[in-house]
Amino acid sequence: MATPILDPNAPAFTRRYMNLADPRLGAKALFASDEFFAPKERMLDPQPAVFIPGKYDDHGKWMDGWETRRKRTTGHDYCVVQLARPGVIHGVDLDTSHFTGNFPPAASLEGCHADGEMPPDNAEWHALVPAMTLQGNQHHYVAVDDTRAFTHLRVNLYPDGGLARLRVYGQPKRDWARVERGSLIDLAAIENGAYLVAANNQHFGPASQMLMPGRGVNMGDGWETRRRREPGNDWAIVALARPGVIRKVEVDTAYFKGNFPDRCSLQAASVSGGTDESLVTQAMFWPVLMDEQKLQMDHVHPFEAELASLGPVTHVRFNIFPDGGVSRLRLWGELA
Repeated sequence: MATPILDPNAPAFTRRYMNLADPRLGAKALFASDEFFAPKERMLDPQPAVFIPGKYDDHGKWMDGWETRRKRTTGHDYCVVQLARPGVIHGVDLDTSHFTGNFPPAASLEGCHADGEMPPDNAEWHALVPAMTLQGNQHHYVAVDDTRAFTHLRVNLYPDGGLARLRVYGQPKRDWARVERGSLIDLAAIENGAYLVAANNQHFGPASQMLMPGRGVNMGDGWETRRRREPGNDWAIVALARPGVIRKVEVDTAYFKGNFPDRCSLQAASVSGGTDESLVTQAMFWPVLMDEQKLQMDHVHPFEAELASLGPVTHVRFNIFPDGGVSRLRLWGELA
C-alpha cells in the first residue's frame, strides 16, 4: 500500500488546480543555463523528490532535481519551461527537498505568452514571483495573483544551486467558442479547467488525480481514501470546466482490485456565488444525478441510461461507498 503523499500544510491551490508543469501532460524543460550536477528534466518529475545515500555519478553526488555547478562568474542560472497548456497560474511550489548545502539563496519566476516551443529573444517576460529567499529541504508555496494566461516560465536561481521540484498550479485556457454545440465534452477534465473543490479524505492519493487525462498507470495514480472504520461514505466535489448537461459518466477503477469501492453515486447542482467551503455543506442536499451503482475491480464503468435529467449543472458530488480507490472520473456533457 502506498504511503500518504499529500502535504497537510499545502495551500488549497495545490489540491484544486492542475500542475501545468507536469510532463505527463506535455510540459517540457527546454533550456537551462547550466545543469552540470543534475538535469533540468528532473525538476518536473511528477513524483516527490527522493534522496539516495551513497549514490554518485560522473559529476558527483546524484541529486533528484535540477542542480547547477558552483558559479564563479557574475550573473545567475535559469531554466525555461514550456507549460503543458496555456493557463492562468494561481500558485507555485519551489521545492528544495534534500538540497541542504546546495540550494539557491533566492529564486524568482517569470512568465510569457509565446507561440511555438521556444520563446523568441524579444519575448515579453512578466514577474510572477519576485525574488524571494529560499530555505534548504523545504517546500516554498507562493500564491500568484495574475489573470493573464502564460505558455512559458523562466525559473531564476540566484546565483546557482539546486531545485528539487517545480510545481505550477493553474487553470488551462480553452477557446470554448470553437466547441461545436451539442458535442460531448469531458466537463470533469482537469485540462479543460475542471478542478477539485474538496474531498473528505485523500489519505493514499489526491482526488484531483481522478480528473487527469488518460487511464491511470498504477494504483498510486488515482483517488484513494483510508479504510473507513465508521458509518457513512467518502466523497469528492468537482467544479465542472463549464456549466453543462451531463449525458454520460465513466468511473474507472483501473488497478484498484482489493480496495475498489463497493458502489458509487452522483449528486449535482447549478451553483452561483458562495465559497468552496460553503459548497461542502450544500452538496449533501444536491439532487441525485445517478443512484448508487455497483462497481467492479480494475474496470471502466460507463453509465448513461442511469442518469437523471437535471438540466445544466456546474458542480458534482461523487460519492463512493463506503471507501476505496477510483482511478478516473469522466463526466461527458453538452455545454449549457
